[in-house]
Amino acid sequence: MYKVFVNDKPIIFTTSFKNEDNYPVYIYKNESIEELIYKLKIGELNGLYLFSNNLAETWKAFKIKFKVIVAGGGLVLNNQKDVLFIYRGNKWDLPKGRIEGGEEIEETAIREVEEECGIENLTIERKLLVTYHLFALQNEYRLKETHWYLMHSNYEGVLTPQLEEGITEVAFKNSEGVKKSLENTYENIQLVYDSYINGID
Repeated sequence: MYKVFVNDKPIIFTTSFKNEDNYPVYIYKNESIEELIYKLKIGELNGLYLFSNNLAETWKAFKIKFKVIVAGGGLVLNNQKDVLFIYRGNKWDLPKGRIEGGEEIEETAIREVEEECGIENLTIERKLLVTYHLFALQNEYRLKETHWYLMHSNYEGVLTPQLEEGITEVAFKNSEGVKKSLENTYENIQLVYDSYINGID
């Protein structure tokens, strides 16, 4: 199953007619994707399922419609298992950014976390998941594909938000702080955190 967000509203690609979220179910081959995206954007739909018998082929056909922007990011833990958050655009978020030429995606993820948070001594523990969302740029939708990694750092220095990227605060959050931050975040960030929690041994 793939899940793509438009303004935090999901397009859920599925091979099942089960409807756990009470979203309408559409047959991929019968629909105008552009029209469905517009309905999500204006709030006519709060989410939807796209049914297909061949999920791999449908996903490939969907991705071809958009320029794909690849990014990397991290859910960073310190020695106390606190989680590193950034505050940008009136939302709590996790650090991430676009890949640059010649980089491996893991290098991108570490570089972006370092740049956005002013942190050092980052190591990747494992990959968590890939998230997707659509955003408009110059009257065209782009598909952002973000590869997320579980990271660790023993850095105890001062964290420095990357102001030029609109980040106004960087902080490690304990369990209570994480809970409050997730009440004001994006659906994709909740997915990243859930992936981390579900993977804890």
